[in-house]
Amino acid sequence: MTAQDFTYPEVGATREAERPGGYRHLRRRMLVGHGPAVFRNAADAVMEFWMHRAIPVRVDASASRAAPGVGVVIALGAGPLRLKAPCRIVWTREEERYAGWAYGTLPGHPQSGEESFVVHMDDDGDVWLTVTAFSRPATAVSKLAEPFGGMFQRAYAGRCGAVLRRLARA
Repeated sequence: MTAQDFTYPEVGATREAERPGGYRHLRRRMLVGHGPAVFRNAADAVMEFWMHRAIPVRVDASASRAAPGVGVVIALGAGPLRLKAPCRIVWTREEERYAGWAYGTLPGHPQSGEESFVVHMDDDGDVWLTVTAFSRPATAVSKLAEPFGGMFQRAYAGRCGAVLRRLARA
């Protein structure tokens, strides 16, 4: 996997929470719950795409679990109004108290950039979801909609947190 496959050069920057210039940035941290069982459920929901599917968005992934190189197409809307956003997972990390991944945009995605979804359990046992992203419009339509882009991205991240809270407690 090379940077040329993606629509942006800073592939992997969300892993270290870098903030490359020339993009809109998002970092949103939300409490999911408390304890090891909540963490395990939340980690599986993120790593197996259940959080995204419960938002609900359509997720077509080339594997059932997040891994580097896995292709993911996120689809919003229905019928002829369905917006498809092709991505590829650029990194994953799974540890005892940390699980997450990031995908980067591919040609055909209305934005250019990267977004990560990370669940971690802190020393107090609180479980958090952190969504980190950097993006900029990649198509004429997304450039016209740019004033709403940040608002949509913040709302999407918030919806991820609300859905994950429900899934992690199930």
